[in-house]
Amino acid sequence: MLKLGIILTAATITVLIVEFFRARRRPFPAHGWLGLFALLGAEYLMFHGIEPAATYFSPVAWTSYILIADAAIFAISGHSRLREEPLGLMKMAALSIPLWLIFEAYNLRLANWAYVGLPQGRVERWFGYGWAFATITPGIFMTAALIDSFGWFKEDSRPLRFSRAMETTFVALGAAMLVVPLVAPRRVAAYLFAFVWLGFLFLLEPINRRLHLPSFERDLARGSRTRLYSFLAAGWVCGWLWEFWNYWARTGWVYTFPIGQHWKIFQMPAPGYLAFPVYALECFAMYVYGAWLLSPKYVAEKKYSE
Repeated sequence: MLKLGIILTAATITVLIVEFFRARRRPFPAHGWLGLFALLGAEYLMFHGIEPAATYFSPVAWTSYILIADAAIFAISGHSRLREEPLGLMKMAALSIPLWLIFEAYNLRLANWAYVGLPQGRVERWFGYGWAFATITPGIFMTAALIDSFGWFKEDSRPLRFSRAMETTFVALGAAMLVVPLVAPRRVAAYLFAFVWLGFLFLLEPINRRLHLPSFERDLARGSRTRLYSFLAAGWVCGWLWEFWNYWARTGWVYTFPIGQHWKIFQMPAPGYLAFPVYALECFAMYVYGAWLLSPKYVAEKKYSE
């Protein structure tokens, strides 16, 4: 299964590289080269056990990847979030931490994963947590923007609208999905991880639409599926990169949920890879709503969310 994981990860990366060269219109900027050299350097140091790169490899790799993806977007479209909205990117990274901590709180009940190889010192440990969690949302958003820049998906399609009653049903279903794992017996809750990965999506999508915030439901109503497909694809890409880099990292995570433990690709049981595209959609919905909560005057980022 390890060979299969390497093949699928390599195939995913190859598609991104090929599409980048097909769509590129400008030279690859300096911060992209910085990210590439940092990633290669971190790989070398990690495999040789050289600190602190060996311990902090995952956040270094993802920070490097974000630089690379942003540079690739600039080379294709002429837009760079790092250049145009550095403060906005920092805010996204900061909000990414509490958003992921919500899932960590659920994991205290579900016990679906555990971290290994953590630094002994409390400061070093929490620094690593914070840095790693801060890369999650930017990594997904940057990947979605990169895929969108390839122009794979048609902008116009048949509108799809949900009734008010259906939206209310979605909200109720999402709320139930998020409550059930907390009240079910612990031995049962361990099997309910899918509820958590879907619950926030059902709960928040109709709310975001009613608040006139960016949402997949709003896109579908006006006949656009570009963002939906871009985030689904971004979840696929990020899922393979997360698991690929985690497999060799000295500090990382292992999965402990009671399904598919004998059929793993890297550390993840194979069926778990289906959750990553869905999580990317949920990540978008949670970020949009969280950003609005922090700033009621929240306006969608032009190129990346609107």
